[in-house]
Amino acid sequence: MEFNLAYLYPELLNIYGDKGNILAIQQRCLWRGINLNIHKINPGDKINPDLYDFYFIGGGQDQQQLMIADELQTQKNALTEAADSNDAVFLAICGGYQLLGEYYKPANKDKVPGLEIMDTYTIAGNKRYIGNVTVNTEFSCNDIKTLVGFENHSGLTYLRGDTKPLGVVSTGNGNNAEDNTEGGVYKNVFGSYLHGSLLPKNPHFTDYLISLAGKRKYNDNFKLEALDDKIELFAHNRVINKKY
Repeated sequence: MEFNLAYLYPELLNIYGDKGNILAIQQRCLWRGINLNIHKINPGDKINPDLYDFYFIGGGQDQQQLMIADELQTQKNALTEAADSNDAVFLAICGGYQLLGEYYKPANKDKVPGLEIMDTYTIAGNKRYIGNVTVNTEFSCNDIKTLVGFENHSGLTYLRGDTKPLGVVSTGNGNNAEDNTEGGVYKNVFGSYLHGSLLPKNPHFTDYLISLAGKRKYNDNFKLEALDDKIELFAHNRVINKKY
């Protein structure tokens, strides 16, 4: 078995160690004998929506995010087909998450158009939210319904329509520090403000994403072999049980 992963703009969108998310997917596939082919997508490259099972978009500084916003518009049809028609698995973090929505509105500047894959919009806030976050999810990953991570953003994201929250914040601020939501989910598309990196701190969520990709590609016969995650889950649970 093998998967193909499109790593979008790694030279520009890789702040706060977001590359660790790809390493987590790769390693947990490797431990099970699954090959993960990582394809770096750089500005000017053409995306073939029929090739990739996974897409990853990391976070970046405002300047890099604005640069990539224009580039993404050239890939909009391909990425929309991948998400809507092909049910590919997406994970987007922070700035990448914002660009999946309708637009991002910087302070005192025009709206930056997004991909409109998620029914969300983001506006610049006047306060920066920095710190640890714990989230209670509505779905279960290996019978675990919590996520942990670290946020560092001033953008305020609001969800609408078919885009539902990744979970409810119990510690931290999440999407907008108003409605207690964190992240967004639409079909197999997941967005989050959680750095840290997100997936190494949440091995169960990593497996959930791999399972979605596997069932999409290999049908319901795809099953993930269980791994010994005692150390990872010990660290995860220490975060959950600690009061910040």
